[in-house]
Amino acid sequence: MLGNTYSSPSMYKRMTSRDYSDSVDVEDDLALLQNGAEQDTLSPSWKLSLPHVLVATIISFLFGYHIGVVNEPLEIISTDLGFSGNTLAEGLVVSTCLAGAFLGSLVSGWVADEVGRRRAFQLCAIPMLVGSSLCATANTLTGMLLGRFCVGIGLGVGPPVASLYVTEVSPAHVRGTYGSFIQIATCLGILAALLIGIPVKDIPGWWRYCFWVSAIPASLLALGMVFCAESPHWLYKRGRILEAEAEFEKLLGVLHVKTAIAELTKSDRGDDMDSVGFTELFLGRHFRVVYIGSVLYALQQLSGINAIFYFSSTVFRHAGVSSSLANAFVGIVNLAGSIVALMLMDKLGRRILLLWSFLGMAAAMALQVFAAALPATNSGSFYLSVGGMLMFVFIFAVGAGPVPSLLLPEIFPSRIRAKAMAFCMAVHWALNFLVGLMFLRLLELLGPQLLYSIFGTFCLMAVAFVKKNVMETKGKSLQEIEIALLPQ
Repeated sequence: MLGNTYSSPSMYKRMTSRDYSDSVDVEDDLALLQNGAEQDTLSPSWKLSLPHVLVATIISFLFGYHIGVVNEPLEIISTDLGFSGNTLAEGLVVSTCLAGAFLGSLVSGWVADEVGRRRAFQLCAIPMLVGSSLCATANTLTGMLLGRFCVGIGLGVGPPVASLYVTEVSPAHVRGTYGSFIQIATCLGILAALLIGIPVKDIPGWWRYCFWVSAIPASLLALGMVFCAESPHWLYKRGRILEAEAEFEKLLGVLHVKTAIAELTKSDRGDDMDSVGFTELFLGRHFRVVYIGSVLYALQQLSGINAIFYFSSTVFRHAGVSSSLANAFVGIVNLAGSIVALMLMDKLGRRILLLWSFLGMAAAMALQVFAAALPATNSGSFYLSVGGMLMFVFIFAVGAGPVPSLLLPEIFPSRIRAKAMAFCMAVHWALNFLVGLMFLRLLELLGPQLLYSIFGTFCLMAVAFVKKNVMETKGKSLQEIEIALLPQ
């Protein structure tokens, strides 16, 4: 059981966080913080927060599923809806979802701050349910594009909220492990779409069932959130202190409530209730963390990961391997890397994984460049290309894939966390769209050697950027990170 049904706000007295901090014995709170070493021996049980995190990662599963659901059936869909052979229309079926996600990400921060994390999850499920229904019943290209756009809006709102929620409800000692669940759920969603799409060429109209299936996890997300805890950080920021204490008790246990509230009080600057405009993200003391987050997401996309995914089927097909089997290879390697990240995130730390991941991705790109220089008839070219591709996907999944979605909510202060995540995810979606749009054209103009060299250069730039700008957050509370990063 995830916990008691969420209590009505009317049951609690509302007060500002500043009023609350004035009403407690500050010296006692600081003493609790200073005695953190004693608390570490009795860390909060991970079992209390785990069910809440698992429900939240359903949105990541849906993200992976909807990204992969059109890959295998696209040819059949184009035939059934009357746009077979129209590559522009086929591209729109994919990219319209990305466009919707970009727009959804722009408002995700506002939604998460205004209605709370739980309600934001439930709201993002609505366009995904509507969009899936429109896609499943579409008889024209217009109907399909409208459905994909609606799904994209839900995907734009949901993943940033998932990163926020998982970060805010997780105990510090397992926050990295729980953050890795987001990437694993995404991989499972992609693999589920692949498996469900296998009969599409043998059973007429099967692609419609592929879209209907996605309504099941979307409904489970909306219903599951009824029983999940609200983010105590959001409640505290809204001045609902007693509710925040109640949710901390659900997530951490009664022994850790006092310490958790004391940490929030210590980092409180008295302005949490004020609204945050997007201009505030780029001016003053918040600029540095927003800069780090947006550049990190930009370098993640410019590393060439989507190009690798797009090109993988072509490489395997040249060797006589079917596209579905090629996607399975890439999906399994991606999942394996994500599981390794799960085991290492709270042991090695975020910064180390990022550094070695981007460095390894640069080496994998070097293999791709070398393979492209060999004659196409040379069998060594194929093995190097496939080996470099799978190596790139695996190393990406270990670090550069899962770390940013965990690290960014950690380094953003509570006051700007939702809107800063929204902006960074908008950067992510914009570059995702551009790379997907331009990749084949650039491959034709520049050739694989030069294009992969450019991707490898971005990976090396990411290594330098992480080394200079990213701090380690492993094992630190969100309040400790905020105090360390922001000027006082």
